[in-house]
Amino acid sequence: MRAIFCADEKWGIGKDNGLLFSLPKDMKFFRETTKGKVVVMGRKTLESFPGGQPLKGRVNIVLSSHEPKEGTVGAKSLNELFQLLKGYPEDEVFVIGGESVYRALLPYCSEVYVTKVAADGKADTFVPNLDEEEAFVLTVEGEPVEDNGYTLRFCTYENRAPKPL
Repeated sequence: MRAIFCADEKWGIGKDNGLLFSLPKDMKFFRETTKGKVVVMGRKTLESFPGGQPLKGRVNIVLSSHEPKEGTVGAKSLNELFQLLKGYPEDEVFVIGGESVYRALLPYCSEVYVTKVAADGKADTFVPNLDEEEAFVLTVEGEPVEDNGYTLRFCTYENRAPKPL
C-alpha cells in the first residue's frame, strides 16, 4: 500500500475541508499515479470532491461508519478495510486522505508520494512530518518545479518497516 498527498512546508494538507493550493501539475501527477488503482479515503475526503462524487476510473474505498455512497465500497473499520484490501495487489492501493486516515494507515504504507510546496498554506489539517518519522527515508527529491505561482518538489519516501496488513 502507498499514500499520496500534497503538503505545505509545515506538513499541512488542507483547510476548511479543501485543498490548500490549486496546483495543475500536482493534480496531473495525482491523476496519472492513481488512475486505474484503488484509492482509500475517509468520508470527509469523498465529500470534498466535486459533487461529493467518487473519483472516476478508480476503485473508491471509503473508511467510515456511515453507509457507503453509490460508486464506493465501504469499510467500517481498519480490520474490514484490511480484509477488503487482500483482494488487490498492494502496489495498486493508494491512501488519499484525510488526516485521520493518513495517521492510521501511513505505518502500513511501503511508499509515500509527497508533493512538497515551499509555502505556508495556513492549514488546519496536517499529516506527520515524514522527515521526523524514524521508519521513513526520503528516497527521491525532485527538482523544484513552478506551478501556479508556487515552487514544489515531487518527493518519494520509503517506509523501511511497514506494518503488515
